[in-house]
Amino acid sequence: MAHDKGLDNVAVHWPRTNRFYDPVAPAEFVDFGAVADAPDIAAPTGALALHIAKTGTVRATAYTELVDLLLGLEGVLYATDAAAEDEDPVIDPDGCAWIAGGLERFVEGHQPHGDLVTFDSVAEVMRAAVAGGRLAEQQLRWLEQRLAALRDDAGNAPHWSFARTELAILAGFYRRCADRGYAVFADY
Repeated sequence: MAHDKGLDNVAVHWPRTNRFYDPVAPAEFVDFGAVADAPDIAAPTGALALHIAKTGTVRATAYTELVDLLLGLEGVLYATDAAAEDEDPVIDPDGCAWIAGGLERFVEGHQPHGDLVTFDSVAEVMRAAVAGGRLAEQQLRWLEQRLAALRDDAGNAPHWSFARTELAILAGFYRRCADRGYAVFADY
């Protein structure tokens, strides 16, 4: 999925009442700002938390490939299913809960691998998660195909580098939207 502009995920009131969705006031996310002031917090984690606190928005472009891989679909943060149906590109509160849950499980599963999340560590966590499942062999084949598709023509992996705490903040944004009945508008 290639888009020319960046992607913002904007918290909006659900359902819409007029032609447009009303953004949620950033005050609903102000507590995220405290993370940025915490000692020893990774800079990307603090920057994401502060941006959410000030705007009620996530600049989602950097996370799209990872979220798509973790959740097994394409264009999750772009809300492409809704867009394909000629609807507004919106992730409803149930969709926000699904995204948050997937990210939360990943963050928890990554804990033994440390705080640095890379393509290789994501692959390890996902392999371990599917290896114990009912259809482990089939799921592992699917996973290996997905991982191979993310590599460039020379076989190089994507240069992902996230703090695990950064992904916890990302999950927290979608969890807050789900818990308070907000949706997320994909603005690109």
